[in-house]
Amino acid sequence: MIKERVFKQDTYTVINKTILTEYDRKNLMMLYQPIIGSLPISLYLVLWSYLDKTEFMSTEWTHSHLMTSLHASLEDIIIAREKLEAIGLVKTYVKKGDVSNFIYELYSPANPSEFFNNPVLSITLYNMIGKMEYDKLKNYFLIPKIAMKEYEDITCHFNEVFEVVNISDFEILLEDMKHVTKNKILLDTKIDIDEVFKLIPEELLDIKKVTLKQKEILYSLSFIYDLDNDKISELIMQSLNNRGINIKTLKEKCKNYYSFEHSGKLPGLAYKNQPEYLRNSTDENTNKNKMIYQFETTSPHDYLLSKTHGEKLTKHETEILSYLLIDMNLKPGVVNVIIDYVLKVSNNKLVKSFVEMVASQFAISKIENVADAMKLASSEIEKKNEKVNRKKEIKPEWFDKPIETKEASEEEIAEMEKILAKYS
Repeated sequence: MIKERVFKQDTYTVINKTILTEYDRKNLMMLYQPIIGSLPISLYLVLWSYLDKTEFMSTEWTHSHLMTSLHASLEDIIIAREKLEAIGLVKTYVKKGDVSNFIYELYSPANPSEFFNNPVLSITLYNMIGKMEYDKLKNYFLIPKIAMKEYEDITCHFNEVFEVVNISDFEILLEDMKHVTKNKILLDTKIDIDEVFKLIPEELLDIKKVTLKQKEILYSLSFIYDLDNDKISELIMQSLNNRGINIKTLKEKCKNYYSFEHSGKLPGLAYKNQPEYLRNSTDENTNKNKMIYQFETTSPHDYLLSKTHGEKLTKHETEILSYLLIDMNLKPGVVNVIIDYVLKVSNNKLVKSFVEMVASQFAISKIENVADAMKLASSEIEKKNEKVNRKKEIKPEWFDKPIETKEASEEEIAEMEKILAKYS
C-alpha cells in the first residue's frame, strides 16, 4: 500500500474508537514500549491528550504543532505512526487536497492476557528484553491463585433478585454506543489455512474443533516464525490432543523449531520494505530510477532470493539479513544496496566479516535512503578500481626496456678469471 506523503502544514483530527483508561496507559508503557520504542508511545499519548471533554474527537491540528509537542522531526513522527499502525493501536485515513487532512483513529492496547497469548506480541517482547525481564513482566500481571476448594459459591442469579415487567415505550439501544475496541494486527503470511489442514490426515485432526481464534493464532505463528504450509502442518501434527490442536504445545514447538534453526535467536521486528517517506520522489524513467525503485519495493529476503535464482536461503544468509535489519537497524532499501555491492565485489559471496565492515560504514555514514546508499557503494567501487589501476601503472623505470648486451674485452675476461681463481 502506497502511503500519502505528509507535510508540516497538513492537518489531522484524532478520533477515539474505544474507551481508554489509566490501566491502558500502564499496558502501553510496560508491554508495548519495549517493542516499538518510546517515541511511538509518546505519539500515542499525545494524540490521546488532544481528545476533547467527550473523549471522542479532537479539534483540528497541524503536523507542525505535533512536531513541536514531541520535539521530533516529521520523518521520525511518521515512522512512529507507522509502528503504531502496524501493531494495531492506530488506523490512519487521509483526505487529499492542497492541504491534506488526516484522521488518526485510536484503539485500545491488548490487555495482559491477550498480549501474552498473542505470538507476534509476546515472542517479539521476549526477544527485545530477554527471558529474565520477560518472566518478571509476566509474573507482574499474573493473578494470584487462591485455594477455593473450601469455599461455597452463594452468588445470586439475576432472576432471584429481579423479575421482567412489560414496558411499552422501551427503545432498543443503539449499536454505536461507546465500547472498548481493539484493532487486529494485519499480517501477510505464507500459509493457506485450507491447504494446511489438507496436509493433516482427518483421523488425526477434526477441523470442526478448530476455532476462529485458533486459526488467527496459526496465522500469527506462521508469520512470526516464517513457516510455510508444510512446516506448520508438521508442527500441528506434533501438537494434537484428542483430534484438536493444543495451542500451548504448538507455540512451544514453533519456538523450539525456530530457535534451533537460528542458533537460539528468536525473531524481532524490522521494516519489510523501504519506508514510504524515504523513497525516491522523482518519476523520471531512467535506468537509475528503475534500480532505485527495485531496491525500495523489494524486501531484502526476496532480493537476496532473486540473487540465488530462487533457491531457499541458507541459515548463514538469513542470519546476515537479521544482522543488517535488526542488529544494525538499517533500512530495507539500504540493506538491498549492501547485498548488491558485497556480491559484486566479493565474487558473489556473502562473507560475514566483510558484510559487517560494509554495514558499519553505512551506519556510521547515517545512510537511510537508497540513492545515498547507491552513491556510497559506487564511490567505494571506484576507489577499488583506482587501486587496481595504480598497481598496474607503478612499474620500475627499467621495466619493458630492451636489455643491451656487449661482449667483454680480453682484459676484462682476464680480470674476471683472476677474481674467480680466489674462490676455487
